[in-house]
Amino acid sequence: MAGGEGTGYIFRALGANLLIAVTKGIGAFVTGSGAMLAETLHSLSDCVNQLLLLVGLKQAKRPPSAQFPLGEGRNLYFWSFMVAMLLFLGGGAYSIYEGIHKLQSSEPLANPWVAIGILTFGLSIEGWAMAGALKVVRERRAGRSLIQYLRETKDSDLVVIFGEDAAACLGLALALIFIGISMITGDPRWDAIGTLCIGGVLIGVAVFLAVEVKSLLLGEAADTVMAMQIEKIASADPNIVGVIRTLTVQQGPGEILLAMKLHFKSELSIDTVVHVINELEVRLRAAMPELKWVFIEPDLPGTASITDPVRASAG
Repeated sequence: MAGGEGTGYIFRALGANLLIAVTKGIGAFVTGSGAMLAETLHSLSDCVNQLLLLVGLKQAKRPPSAQFPLGEGRNLYFWSFMVAMLLFLGGGAYSIYEGIHKLQSSEPLANPWVAIGILTFGLSIEGWAMAGALKVVRERRAGRSLIQYLRETKDSDLVVIFGEDAAACLGLALALIFIGISMITGDPRWDAIGTLCIGGVLIGVAVFLAVEVKSLLLGEAADTVMAMQIEKIASADPNIVGVIRTLTVQQGPGEILLAMKLHFKSELSIDTVVHVINELEVRLRAAMPELKWVFIEPDLPGTASITDPVRASAG
């Protein structure tokens, strides 16, 4: 979550899912619909997921310590990954199981209009929750397309909430469609097919979220635009001959580690080099406050170093 912005969209989604889970559960009990049961489990899974995200956000704000000198920002990525796993197992996999079970039993639906009313209500509430997440996405994507933003952003909490809300809206729409078909045809197997489709949607979203969060959990680099801006600021200093290497690592929401190797003018004294480095750190942090840790080292071009494994292996 960039810049330490609020978590209102998470609480909005949590409140919506609690309300929807209760109404769906009543509908599933009354109608015996497998699609309704799948949607109930989906909403309950989303509630747990949003609570886990709030836990991750709280833990990510813990200050650096002797045990975690770079802070605990990656806690959010861990819990975001756990959310994806729970969505896969608690929502998707069980929905597939329930769909197969319903196909084998083919029990007729009872009071299908109750299910349709509840699903329509749920879709309106989920749409309201998704609108909140979409508003935050529009504010953060900075001119990028939605797909590009979802692939490139480091805001794992927002990506998870948006993915859950999108899956919820699509799942509700599928449940409505297939229960409607089941009513028209009198064939309860359509309800089971709808349950399988909902499970497929949940598994697809869960896999997408897991892949996106995994790279952050492993230590993904910051945006390439930021790296270019860092090198531009460093290159503008007349005491710096060139930038040898720039390394950035996303450590958590709005927390980036920067390590640089710079080629300084050979006539500079050690004291002058230290002074130049300190001033450069001030300029970098002023331009990019998310640079929480900055390590700058003087070096010479083409010099392999055991402290720079990327360059050493390449050489």
